[in-house]
Amino acid sequence: MNILQEFDTITAIATPIGTGGVGVIRTSGDKSFDIIEKIFTKKNLEAGRISHGWIVDGGKKIDEVIILPFKAPNSYTGEDVIEIHCHGGINVVRNILDLVLKHGARTAERGEFTKRAFLNKKMDLSQAEAVADLIHAKTRNFARQSAKNLSGVLGEKIKEIRTDIFNVLSKIIAGIDFPEDVAEPEYPYIISEFEKSLNKIDKILAGAKSSDILRQGVKIAIVGRPNVGKSSLFNTLLNVERAIVTDIAGTTRDVLKENLDWDIAITLIDTAGIRESEDVGKVEEIGIEYSKQSAEDADLVLFMYDIAAGMTDEDKTILNLIKDKKHIVIANKIDLLPESKSAASGGEILISTKTGAGIEDLKAKIKEIVYNFSPDEMEFVTNKRQQDCLEKCRENLKLALLAAQNRELQDLISIDLKSALLYLDEITGEVITDEILNNIFDHFCIGK
Repeated sequence: MNILQEFDTITAIATPIGTGGVGVIRTSGDKSFDIIEKIFTKKNLEAGRISHGWIVDGGKKIDEVIILPFKAPNSYTGEDVIEIHCHGGINVVRNILDLVLKHGARTAERGEFTKRAFLNKKMDLSQAEAVADLIHAKTRNFARQSAKNLSGVLGEKIKEIRTDIFNVLSKIIAGIDFPEDVAEPEYPYIISEFEKSLNKIDKILAGAKSSDILRQGVKIAIVGRPNVGKSSLFNTLLNVERAIVTDIAGTTRDVLKENLDWDIAITLIDTAGIRESEDVGKVEEIGIEYSKQSAEDADLVLFMYDIAAGMTDEDKTILNLIKDKKHIVIANKIDLLPESKSAASGGEILISTKTGAGIEDLKAKIKEIVYNFSPDEMEFVTNKRQQDCLEKCRENLKLALLAAQNRELQDLISIDLKSALLYLDEITGEVITDEILNNIFDHFCIGK
């Protein structure tokens, strides 16, 4: 949708499709109150006051509902908004939606409600992106961080940096335009201010990797030869019986994936046992190739071997395949070791998937390797678009700093400062193109 398009009245189902206790149909635009007047048994709705009644189609009752009316600008979108809360059956919700469409609304596009909230200055672009993050958060920690951004903490930090740069630029421009009345700012002052702004940007960018991990999570693949306990470990870490476990080598012939919430999102991958043999069937051969590819794509590889059987040549071959990947060596089945046999190892994690011994040590090691930050201590998270804008702002500010250190003409310095400000404005949406805006909101769900 072109941002200059007339804001006609839009509607969409705002709750997940399916059977549930409550369904919500949201309508936004100038016709919202006119439409509800035609299909609701109570008239003259008062903004901010909940109303109870029936949705009707002519004289036929459709469903018993409650109505939440909002008058512009005191609504999510900044427009007149009506929310219809009905029973959550899929056909009930669709019947009411069809009725709203019939009386003059059109179906909302992806993210169009939030886009209107942004265009109507109800939130900046960083807050709008936080809405999508909050909806799609895979972990409780990322949901909390997204809520921080929604409250405006990232936008406020960007505005603070922008104000610092703008103040310097204003003094430079005043000195250039009114040389008889205003002296150009001293170079030591300019250098000091640029360094302060760069430090603030660097502090945000320092958390970029942590933000990416918190946002995207990590992939962890369990690999090893057949029957060393990979699926048992997979089930143990999940705390459910997800993978079939038998004493028969090659039971797992496909790649199994499940998600875990360990402060960050973990995608745990159970792979088929890797072995080279003429007895391997076609299906198992395909599974082995998938296993190798999963290990290659993983952020961390858990290599398992059977310590009771010892490290075999086949184990060593597999370990050599993943030696350049970030990995943990796990010695399983320590419960089968005779007391006389030492279980000492060089940097290995000793476990028993049968008794649970060593599992907590393994979890601690995984967390230590995949992320070394406390999500609770993060001030806010950033996404790739925001990080790219900050990097470009930083580049221009560094050029301005170098020019100031070399005492170049201040009108030349002002050019780099203006570019730096444009990239900051792109983060909050003060300066934005239709292409970027549509790309952002195309990732939203319909109804939000």
